[in-house]
Amino acid sequence: MTKPAGAERTTWRLIDTGPLPGPENMAIDEALLGCFDPDRSPPTLRLYGWEPPAFSCGRFQKPEEILDLERCREEGIPVVRRITGGGVIYHAAELTYSLVCPAAAIPGSRSVKAAFFHLTSFLLEFYRRLGLSPCHAVDHHKDDRRLGERTPLCFAGTESCDILIGGRKIGGNAQRRLKETVFQHGSIPLRQMAGIGGAYLREPSPGVVEATTSLAGEGVLLPREKLAELLADAFATRMHVSLARGSLTEAETGAAAELMQDFA
Repeated sequence: MTKPAGAERTTWRLIDTGPLPGPENMAIDEALLGCFDPDRSPPTLRLYGWEPPAFSCGRFQKPEEILDLERCREEGIPVVRRITGGGVIYHAAELTYSLVCPAAAIPGSRSVKAAFFHLTSFLLEFYRRLGLSPCHAVDHHKDDRRLGERTPLCFAGTESCDILIGGRKIGGNAQRRLKETVFQHGSIPLRQMAGIGGAYLREPSPGVVEATTSLAGEGVLLPREKLAELLADAFATRMHVSLARGSLTEAETGAAAELMQDFA
């Protein structure tokens, strides 16, 4: 939902930290949420990536029940926990975003689902600008198909507000609320990595590769820097905000450093 022409634009801070190790990525996301003051902090959009590849598990999952942790250790693949729910995700070739803002800034924020639809609308705009035809899953599956079934692997399940291209799921998004603050992050796969990640699961998840897609799979081969620029522009347009490049505050950097000790 965009604001009418002439409406005042809110300024969001834009941070692009580039590719980082999994523990640092999750520490920064948690610090952004923990340090956010809905009355004084600027709403923030962060863009990042993962180097080396890593698994992130939902906050309610037990990694040892889902992943072959011994193999992950042997092959140097970090396993981290997100501050959001959902299933495990293998992060490799992807562009990832996170955002934090006051709940009051989101139309219909009292409804988690309404907020989710609103906060994923910029992704629809982004994919359209790439010449693709995305839609929310609920708009694609207008039959009796069951949506929202919980699965250990994020990409194996489909929620009503997931984004599909050609009937296949692309990426995943998760949200967390803390008092009057909304935090959300999500992945945009540059290449199809579901098959590689699936090899580390304790129980196979058949059909995931066929049911999912990536930008490369849809013929989009732009460099990460260009995609990040297009994503930020789509966000500003769709959310009717201005973006001002910035960096982490001293408080956020300190909080992230403390959280990193949990991964040491």
